[in-house]
Amino acid sequence: MKFLKPYLFTVTLVGLTLSACNNDLDEKIYSEVTEESYAYTDAYKAISIVYANMRGLMSHTNYYMAQESTADGIVMPANASGWDDGGIYKRMHLHTWNSENPQMNSMWNSFFAGVINSNRIIDQLNSGKIAIPTGVTKEALVSEVRSARAFFYWLLCDNFGDVPLIADRSDELKGKTARKDIHEFIVKELTESIPNLSEERSTLTYGRFNKWAAKTLLANVYLNAEVYTGTAKWQECLTQCQEIVASGKYQLETSLRAPFVTNNQNSPEIVFAIPFDENLAGGFNVEMFSWHASLKNKFNMLDTPWGAGSAKGVPQFINTYDPADGRLAATWMMGPQFAADGVTPLKGSYDQAGKDIVLTKEIPDGLYTGEAEGYRMNKFEVKNGALASLSTDFPFFRYSQVLMMQAECLLRTGKGADAATIVSQIRSRAFTSAPAKATVTGADLEKNSSYQYGYVENYKVVDPGDQTAIKYGRMLDELGWEFAWEGFRRRDMIRYGIYTTKSWLSHKPSGTHRAVFPLPQIAINSNPKLEQNPAYK
Repeated sequence: MKFLKPYLFTVTLVGLTLSACNNDLDEKIYSEVTEESYAYTDAYKAISIVYANMRGLMSHTNYYMAQESTADGIVMPANASGWDDGGIYKRMHLHTWNSENPQMNSMWNSFFAGVINSNRIIDQLNSGKIAIPTGVTKEALVSEVRSARAFFYWLLCDNFGDVPLIADRSDELKGKTARKDIHEFIVKELTESIPNLSEERSTLTYGRFNKWAAKTLLANVYLNAEVYTGTAKWQECLTQCQEIVASGKYQLETSLRAPFVTNNQNSPEIVFAIPFDENLAGGFNVEMFSWHASLKNKFNMLDTPWGAGSAKGVPQFINTYDPADGRLAATWMMGPQFAADGVTPLKGSYDQAGKDIVLTKEIPDGLYTGEAEGYRMNKFEVKNGALASLSTDFPFFRYSQVLMMQAECLLRTGKGADAATIVSQIRSRAFTSAPAKATVTGADLEKNSSYQYGYVENYKVVDPGDQTAIKYGRMLDELGWEFAWEGFRRRDMIRYGIYTTKSWLSHKPSGTHRAVFPLPQIAINSNPKLEQNPAYK
């Protein structure tokens, strides 16, 4: 359907006759705007809908928290202020979600909205409906949108496995395409598009797919290829990362916090960001679902975080940090909390009513906690006087991740010493108080994880569950410390083979099929060609 036409709905009342009708209710169309009649004079504005659609991914009921709250670093338990919401969050932690969980529908709709918008714009560019700006070619713009479409298909492939492959504007309902074929489609789209993309890192290319952002996406696709296809592609991933590094376009920040501050668009570490603005482009509000309401007064916020907050650190994950690691305090809010004056203690409102708020590490389980239990999000800056939506762009791909992908591929291909050099470089900015601790060896990265997995009741591990050593487990730890709160953990755990085998907090394994989510039931109901993923039927 190429445009929406207004319809006049007529209600017939049985037994009632209206006489002397002069057709006063007949619709008179004085003008209408259709795709055929609209003049697309600004290609960049036309393309922007594809990127704007990405902002919806970062909510607590969409892609972002589906990656974190189903993994072993972050949990969203209920408390006296609420946060049960019919069990939609605890089911994600327990891996007992079903096709009715709202997270499934939110992800599915957001991903396919990106695909459908991309298909429309590609067609409009190719047909000449969108004017091409001076200084850029049609091929470059089409390649950019193809890369964005590949991004959405990567998320579909990663989260749902087999999905419909829609590469044009056909209205035909389609069944599922095999995950391996979706992977090959993504690779083909990116390898054909990358040569046409801009190599510039500038305000014009920020938040868009330039050559390096597309290569980082392709590297991620290769990094997880064994999960998607059964065949590892470490060398292919390594090649992409090496070319990004060789470009010299990006560099690590010296400060851990710099990529996550308000108005962070100038950070040389950000390869691809989803831009946010508290007034013009809202939707990133991680503090609202992690923080206790009293923290409003710590930052003189104009909006109040929701209740006692929910998203918080899993103690078993927090325990893996070295106390000298600066990423601990840069990532997690902990301890006594004070108003903006730094003196006045913040107070509780529920089980800690009237008492000073002290955020403690330990939580009894992943289902219900006290209002001050659990470390909270401290990674993304919340400026003084902030609204609910932050003006902090979400760094979906950082140069740090390019380096860590490079290191992992080197490690997995027998070049542990080279991998350790890169990991040590990244660790160096986190261990400024203890520089010697920044250095690791290839042998270190091959060790088992330091995570003490096991099922927890009343603050204690009561069932250790599977204790099989994790191959390259220390490398997995390094990924966890560097990328907590950035939406990587589910994918990393799947790649390391532990997402459906280990126990943590209140989670116990509930089947290998949990490595993909079920298709939302509403999508299956509306498309008779769709079939539910195995074991969810």
